[in-house]
Amino acid sequence: MNRLIRGVFVKGIYPLLYLAARGIGVKRDRLQRMLINTSNRLVRFEHKKPARRILLLLPHCLQRNECNIRVTSNVFNCARCGKCEIKNLIDLAEEFKLDLFVATGGTLARRIVVETRPEAIIAVACERDLSSGISDTYPLSILGILNERPFGPCFNTRVDISRVREALLFFTGNGTDNGGKPGP
Repeated sequence: MNRLIRGVFVKGIYPLLYLAARGIGVKRDRLQRMLINTSNRLVRFEHKKPARRILLLLPHCLQRNECNIRVTSNVFNCARCGKCEIKNLIDLAEEFKLDLFVATGGTLARRIVVETRPEAIIAVACERDLSSGISDTYPLSILGILNERPFGPCFNTRVDISRVREALLFFTGNGTDNGGKPGP
């Protein structure tokens, strides 16, 4: 039943709200954050059993621009210098034994989801990419975590590793259920 409610919201109510709000001048990022936060809450209410196959999906802009090693083809090529969060995210992937991929855009992200066939996804991205990904991959359970953009969009972005860890603990059944309160 909860999955149906999430589907009605993601595929029906949100698009209508989006059209109505755009008509009265509400900013797109604000609407997209609302979709992400609401979807996260609904996923937390509906997802009750631990997931065995979890995908951690990251944007390429988490990698430092100055880095000479490109991690988009294989994130484990990372030198693990610690100048960006990629090292910590690889450590989490190894600790939790999950799939970890860096996508350069929505098309590649969708292909990764199809190829890995996860039971649950933790996705880090901007509002636009997360909201479209949540809609495109319904009914999969996705917890979306907004990246931080201290230097602007798509350039040396960051993510709060503790939020990623908390989402992993939730999906593996090792965390506590926070009753749908905002989280990742």
